Amino acid sequence: MDSRGAVAAAEALSASFAELAVALRGGTVSSGSWDADPLRRVADGLLDGLAEISRLDAKSAALKVWLAAGYSAAAEALAGPAESPQDHSGQEMAVVAEVACVLAVSERAASALLAEARALTTALPLTFSALQAGVISWQHARIMVDETTNLDRAAAAALEAHFLDPDVANPARGFAGELIPGRFRHKAGTWRERHHPVSIEQRHLRGIQDRRVEYAPDRDGMAWLSAYLPADQAAGIWDRTTAAARALQGPHEGRTLSQLRADSVATWLLTNASASAGAGTGDEGRENSGSATGETSHQETGGIAVSGGVPSPRAQVLITVPVFALLGLTDEPAMLDGYGPIPPSMARQLVAEGAESFHRVLIDPRDGAPLEIGRTSYRLTKAQRQWLRLRDGKCPFPGCSNHSVDNEADHILPWSHGGTTGISNLGQPCHKHHRLRHTTAWKPTAANKNEPPGWISPTGRHYTSEHPDWEPPHWPPQQSGQWSALAPRAD
Repeated sequence: MDSRGAVAAAEALSASFAELAVALRGGTVSSGSWDADPLRRVADGLLDGLAEISRLDAKSAALKVWLAAGYSAAAEALAGPAESPQDHSGQEMAVVAEVACVLAVSERAASALLAEARALTTALPLTFSALQAGVISWQHARIMVDETTNLDRAAAAALEAHFLDPDVANPARGFAGELIPGRFRHKAGTWRERHHPVSIEQRHLRGIQDRRVEYAPDRDGMAWLSAYLPADQAAGIWDRTTAAARALQGPHEGRTLSQLRADSVATWLLTNASASAGAGTGDEGRENSGSATGETSHQETGGIAVSGGVPSPRAQVLITVPVFALLGLTDEPAMLDGYGPIPPSMARQLVAEGAESFHRVLIDPRDGAPLEIGRTSYRLTKAQRQWLRLRDGKCPFPGCSNHSVDNEADHILPWSHGGTTGISNLGQPCHKHHRLRHTTAWKPTAANKNEPPGWISPTGRHYTSEHPDWEPPHWPPQQSGQWSALAPRAD
């Protein structure tokens, strides 16, 4: 694209915006699904307009990227070769300052834009093309740049192709542009961890040296306290804190879930509550609010009391472990529910120590399907709940990231209408989206044992749920055909 092409692209975008504005004013933008009701036709047209403006925003961002990258290259050519590192740094500062002034943004923001523009136009052609076509947003493009940082060109191309090339081997389940940016970052980060050219064990050993607790004063007499910890410890703490907060909820409790989490942590850290270990077990715990399976927290209590002697339930964290990684034959990551890939050594340690808060899930070495869910109870409702967590990974509503352990099991076809209590007729929406389903016209679609339910909106639009990207585990080197009986068949 030369300067004339850039001008033409800008003019085309301007015309598209103008045409959309005229169509919206005239009420002509509509999918035609509500022809019998003029008001609904207008509402549907406005939704179509939002979708179209989102595509135009992406195309506009792609043009800005091209212009920024082009200006950077032109300025470098005009300046000529730098004679020293100081000259090179000065030239870069001048370019950043110019772009910052033109866009009326900070130099930090201008520097980030230039770096992202160079990456998109030189190293990520699929991402740049998708942005130009308006099928991914600027946020998606920035996440792709971030997740491919420090990867070599081949690894970056593989990550990009996984999410944007439907013809690549083992493509992602669902197009990147259909995920909200936060969920796309999670899935891209997970794939990056699984396929990083440097072993996750090596990177974890470096990262664990940086563990720390940080304190930062804030406004209004408040402060932030955060901890950088190994993932298993952090996930266990978070799930235990959430379970403790849920146990404290009730009709006479005015605090929110977030406030109860904070109060529970403060109680544990500032008092000698840990001295009461074991004192809170037994039948003292009360029913875990929100559970639709009849599970009660008194069967999951730990030993730390919070606020008035209410026992803190143990965390219930699923660890998905490839069989060969558990045996120490491969170095592929295990998956920690609600977090993502963890080093196999961490998973093996948790399994070997019999950590009661962590439930092991072994997966088939042939296709990555779950083999069995380790559990201390054989109650069917617990097995179903854990299978739902494994199938869905989170609340199945599009864009929701709620990994809460007590998301509500919900019959897709209501029990009163003949629905069964089977995996294919169950979802596990969070409290908010469970309420949405039963108080509005939003309805879930059919599910099966491997696919979570999608959703149909009140306007009739269908939205698919996000699918966890399970993939076959790595196979260790064969010795005299020892794994041939388990190997995947060619058919």
